[in-house]
Amino acid sequence: MEKDSKILVAGAKGMVGSAIVRRLEREGYTDICCAHRDEVNFTSQMQTNYFFKHNEFDYVFVAAAKVGGILANRDYKADVINDNLMIQTNIIRNAHKFGVKKLLFLGSSCIYPKESKLPITEDQLLTGPLETTNDAYAVAKIAGIKMCQSYHQQHGFNAISAMPCNLYGPCDNYTPEKSHVLPALIRRFHEAKVNGLDSVTCWGDGSPMREFLYVDDLADACVHLMNVYDDPQNIVNVGTGIDVTIRELTETVASVVGYTGSIEWDTSKPNGTMRKVMDVSRINDLGWKASTDLREGIELAYQWFKDNVVI
Repeated sequence: MEKDSKILVAGAKGMVGSAIVRRLEREGYTDICCAHRDEVNFTSQMQTNYFFKHNEFDYVFVAAAKVGGILANRDYKADVINDNLMIQTNIIRNAHKFGVKKLLFLGSSCIYPKESKLPITEDQLLTGPLETTNDAYAVAKIAGIKMCQSYHQQHGFNAISAMPCNLYGPCDNYTPEKSHVLPALIRRFHEAKVNGLDSVTCWGDGSPMREFLYVDDLADACVHLMNVYDDPQNIVNVGTGIDVTIRELTETVASVVGYTGSIEWDTSKPNGTMRKVMDVSRINDLGWKASTDLREGIELAYQWFKDNVVI
């Protein structure tokens, strides 16, 4: 990308999109279009077509998506799959139609089979059944990957795909119904501290392991891939390659928040998948590694939470 390239960040108000905008601005890119939902509804074919027709974008980051936590993925599966399919289809099709030079599509580690071999390599896509709790979202993201690969195969369109692990950071969703594990823990321990609670109870026994990536590191990876990677047929994992137990994560969040009460574990509740960590050797070989360690990232996320979330 040239510094004066016209760049579209679809989903620029979300956690990932806003991080990409911050990264582009820090690196001196001067013509960034931050498309918001109130400007263009990417689920609409007509609006998306008009938007691309009247803008001459050089590069597109597809960070627009309908996302949610476990409850949202369970209770609103139709909305999740419908909206995501429409958003990505409209953007990818019109990006190609109106001469975009290159597109980066953001997927998710949930695209991989529930029983993937660890660490999860990119070639395990479509080798087994998905985790049922978020299969609608995963199927939509897999369709986006296949659309990018198909547009490259049939039309030569340079549309690459990146698969991040669990993300956290500024602009995350902290509502109880829609938050993922890390922002949910930040909110719970903050409220427990403010309300003087003696203990906080968490599900399971804390033994499952997960990989977490600070969102600004993902943004750095996305800009790096846009500049150096041109193989749409091979997706790229983006993560740290390091996992921690949920117990370690919980204790770290409590420490950062300053909660001094006890942490209880309700072992009658399920643990979920015991371990999930991605192989990140492909992106490491391309010259990129995550730079924010977990505690530092949680400290930054908690500061943003205190500054921006009203409870």
